[in-house]
Amino acid sequence: MSVAQRIYDKLTAALEPQRLDVVDDSHRHEGHAGHDGLGESHFRVMVVSELFAGLSRIDRQRLVHDILASELQDRVHALSMRTLTPEEAAAPKPG
Repeated sequence: MSVAQRIYDKLTAALEPQRLDVVDDSHRHEGHAGHDGLGESHFRVMVVSELFAGLSRIDRQRLVHDILASELQDRVHALSMRTLTPEEAAAPKPG
């Protein structure tokens, strides 16, 4: 199973998201620190979950890090994330 699929499966099971995007950005980091040429080392995720309600941005990110602890210790060098409640995701963008 790919790292991206493991990330998707773990976040789905733990957070029951209304939206989950997992994007492998490893190709954008070729030649940079943490890129070993094997791929699946740099990811971007967008998670919309009711379970984030009442949590600060930092607590939401800690929760995601805890869920993905084994991936972060093994293959994943960088993880960028947006963690929103359904209400936050539905709110109109400023500007």
